[in-house]
Amino acid sequence: MNKFEPVVFDKSILEEYNVPKEIPIMPLRNTVLFPQQIIPLYIGRVHSLRLLNDIMKENKIFVVVAQKDISIENPREEDLYQYGTLAKIVKVFTMPDKSRSVIVQGLERVEIHKITKMDPYYHGIVQRLQESEEDSIESVAIRERLKESFKDIVDMSDYLSKDNVTMMMNSVDDGNLADVVVSMLNISVEEKQHILEQFNINKRLAETAIILAQELEKAKIGEKIIADVKDNINKNQREYYLREQMKAIRKELGEDEDERIIDLKKKLEDAQLPEEAAKAADREIERLKRMSKQSPEYNVSLTYLELLTELPWSVSTADEIDLANATKILDEDHYGLDKIKLRILEYLAVRKLKLKNDPNSAVKGPILCFVGPPGTGKTSVAKSIAHAMDRNIHRMSLGVVRDEAEIRGHRRTYIGAMPGRIIQGIKKAGSNNPVFILDEIDKLGADYKGDPSSALLEVLDPEQNYSFSDHYLETPFDLSNVMFIATANWAETIPGPLRDRMELINFSGYTLPEKTHIAEKFLIPKQVEEHGLTKKDITFTENGVQTIIQNYTREAGVRSLEREIAHVARKVAKIKVETTRFRKKSITEKTVSKYLGRQKFYSDRAERMKRPGIAIGLAWTQVGGDILFIETTKMPGEGKLQLTGQLGDVMKESAQAAL
Repeated sequence: MNKFEPVVFDKSILEEYNVPKEIPIMPLRNTVLFPQQIIPLYIGRVHSLRLLNDIMKENKIFVVVAQKDISIENPREEDLYQYGTLAKIVKVFTMPDKSRSVIVQGLERVEIHKITKMDPYYHGIVQRLQESEEDSIESVAIRERLKESFKDIVDMSDYLSKDNVTMMMNSVDDGNLADVVVSMLNISVEEKQHILEQFNINKRLAETAIILAQELEKAKIGEKIIADVKDNINKNQREYYLREQMKAIRKELGEDEDERIIDLKKKLEDAQLPEEAAKAADREIERLKRMSKQSPEYNVSLTYLELLTELPWSVSTADEIDLANATKILDEDHYGLDKIKLRILEYLAVRKLKLKNDPNSAVKGPILCFVGPPGTGKTSVAKSIAHAMDRNIHRMSLGVVRDEAEIRGHRRTYIGAMPGRIIQGIKKAGSNNPVFILDEIDKLGADYKGDPSSALLEVLDPEQNYSFSDHYLETPFDLSNVMFIATANWAETIPGPLRDRMELINFSGYTLPEKTHIAEKFLIPKQVEEHGLTKKDITFTENGVQTIIQNYTREAGVRSLEREIAHVARKVAKIKVETTRFRKKSITEKTVSKYLGRQKFYSDRAERMKRPGIAIGLAWTQVGGDILFIETTKMPGEGKLQLTGQLGDVMKESAQAAL
């Protein structure tokens, strides 16, 4: 119900509000009440129900005002508009849920100066607004134009009728005309409130005319859209009918488009494929539609399309390059390796500056290759870099790769074809810019199936890998954002062209003090925890750790050292389980053999140095160095030396020089 009737009320009461006076206030959601307007209100909020009960007892008037945000349950003064409407109650209905439905009529416009209290319901100081009007030809023209515009809107609109035109024509004056027209329009609360706040009638008519002009334009556009849609429907009806017939025929043949194809289309749209990949996907979808589900090619195409949807074409992680944090992570994860850490920080600093200068460009940097003996921390340093940059990580071992198809994938013409391990790794990483570790790159082999190192040339070349082509994928994939890090034990066995594309960073073996520190800070706490022990169960002295290093391991890294520490931890764990009164075990120089058995390596330097006729030589390999003792003896002869065995040229030359 929305109608306007002349106000029947004691004018002396209204005149009391010509000066500011306190009165109850009811906030309304999504509703603006105009003077003379009669509308129903649903009252459900507690403070509004309290106000209604008091007004019904004393038959008083009150003020209704719209609130700015309808989601606020208990609005404050700043949440209410400054202008509202004096109102009286016409009729009250009690609902089954104890809420109230009330019919109210607006009386006069008022300005709210201040909210005085909010409990048990709202009160405020309000003042009645005096309307002003100037008779002019312009106002007459606006009034007539307003009426014509409203009639035009009624003709075009589906929510207005001729009864609304009658209501408008029955308006008692120009001010009431604007209120009636605006109240019937389907416009926002803000626009209706704007008209309520116009106490100059000429300006109210002008503002209403502007709103009507906007609504009339919207109605015309809406009619045009509806007409275009109807034309399009008529045009498409024939195509739709034919398509439905085709669907029915395909369904009878068992070739209708199933839910998997529909789901694939949606996933392909969400994947945001590049233009070339999107064209390839569309071609494959159309090909799939024409295939029988019983065809062997059907599952091949379906698997291919599923791969396209799962690849992270547009998914990337934001780089978090903080040198201080990177330094902290590297120091926490690794001891020593100062030169290597410095080179990595320099590398990250360059990437940060490039990204700062051009955030949208692909950062082309050198491909790092960590070269060093086993157990020196090459792979773990690469993982720390990924952690420092907040990137996803994928590790691919190249030690068993002998086939080029392992890198580039198999063509889909083969049975059991699948993408190469590069594309599979990108899929598993879940982003197009992970840290990709190529482990044991020096172990790559070649056979009659091809040379995988040649396939890696494109992968590791920043000038080419932006369009890496996988035989299975058959569409370029951008690898320029991937950070490749290779690891190797020997640089010499890496093919020359491949080595030329990488920057080699050497990892040397650890010294005795460094191994001792690594054991105490990293290895011992890790193995103690993994074997269910605590610091209260076992301790290692520094001498005990060094005894393990010197007498039970012979390596450049710390893998054997970790295994020996784990061996000790297992022994202690067994003793703890079998003993009712267990005492803390201390691993010292003297007690190491109790847990690890006989000494594995001996240093005979002191004994050999006491004997005459012994020369000292140095031997070096990438897994560590040692001292060689060369025994000599004097005997008669012709001064010739015969060398046997697999001695190198350097050893033979040294022996001849010594002679």
